[in-house]
Amino acid sequence: MELGWVAASLILTLFALLAMGVWVAPALIGVGIAGMLFAGAPGGAILATSSWATSASWTMTALPLFIWMGEILFRTRLSDDMFAGLAPWVERLPGRLLHVNVFGCGIFAAVSGSSAATAATIGRISLPELKSRGYPESLSLGSLAGSGTLGLLIPPSIIMIVYGVAAQVSVARLFIAGVLPGLMLVTLFSGYIVVWSLLNKNRIPAAGASMGLGARLWATRRLLPVVLLIGAVIGSIYAGFATATEAAAIGVLGSLVIAAASGMLSRQTLVESLLGAVRTSTMIFFILLGAAFLTSAMSFTGLPAALAAWIADANMPAWALIAALTLLFIVLGCFLDGISIVLLTTSVILPAVQAAGIDLLWFGIFIVLVVEMAQITPPVGFNLFVVQNLTGKDIFTVARAAFPFFLLMVVAVALVTVFPQIVLSLPQAMTTG
Repeated sequence: MELGWVAASLILTLFALLAMGVWVAPALIGVGIAGMLFAGAPGGAILATSSWATSASWTMTALPLFIWMGEILFRTRLSDDMFAGLAPWVERLPGRLLHVNVFGCGIFAAVSGSSAATAATIGRISLPELKSRGYPESLSLGSLAGSGTLGLLIPPSIIMIVYGVAAQVSVARLFIAGVLPGLMLVTLFSGYIVVWSLLNKNRIPAAGASMGLGARLWATRRLLPVVLLIGAVIGSIYAGFATATEAAAIGVLGSLVIAAASGMLSRQTLVESLLGAVRTSTMIFFILLGAAFLTSAMSFTGLPAALAAWIADANMPAWALIAALTLLFIVLGCFLDGISIVLLTTSVILPAVQAAGIDLLWFGIFIVLVVEMAQITPPVGFNLFVVQNLTGKDIFTVARAAFPFFLLMVVAVALVTVFPQIVLSLPQAMTTG
């Protein structure tokens, strides 16, 4: 009973701080201090030690490197190249150029790691093109907002690094585990566009002049640099040649080469990319420090252990826990960004997840999938804001357009729950190989 009162008090404190507009990191630290007071623990000393332990992690060095890689590529003509390289191949598919949003986001996600950056990079070239050619606005906006979330799932993913550090799970294995679910989600999105287009043929513009195979292959050359970069980053991890951090360094070097080859690498763009990476990295690190302190505070209060014991005693089946957590994450996603959701919940939830016998590697992909949903749920859906800024539409118009893709993510969560090997098969092959 006493622990229940403590838990309710800490939750109310957190939401009160967030409602007052306090930044996420100070709010987490504030709740951690309150937890330490309940437990009678030395808050100052634990804040210092937990902050150092988190910031001194070698795994975390991959985070700013992958962010910098995405920032460099964001300032190149990559979106133009992807549109020109993909368009000739999708012209004959039902839905035609709408598939560029899906495939373009899937490709950029593999060299980014940010959902917002993926949506912004692809959208700034695809949306004007689709509008000028008369494609339905709702499907153009929805496919971009939904497909932009692939930046969280297809490696290298910033949120996977954050989860890996918080849950002490191999980041390299998380990256590999995200490949098949990412491809599955691309297939679901593209399949929906095909079905919708077949049912609404009169709303899809007629195909343009057909290009021969040689012309299409020649256009595809513009995709070659980014495909090689993807192969270098993901292939080096899967083959065991590089850790996630070393692969991030390879990615930065490759992105600099691509930027230089495209003529977009200048002193100004280099400085802007560095400053962008620093701003994003420091924000994430600040939240990480707050979450690490809150995790320590939670362990002192005994709440995670009590929750884990309750789950074990109740014999709650894994599927019931997953269903409850899915609803929880969707609700949290209406108010918090993905990284904050992961760091806010792992300290309390992971012991319960382990008590239910759920694989933490699988759970990492599950949580990324559910956080993807949060990117397109109002009022705080970052991809909705990105598309809103690109188009000037109100956020609820964009949210309605993205809703079918939200439902497809629900289907994806159900599929990886029923068939966990979608997540686990590649990491297992990586280990046995």
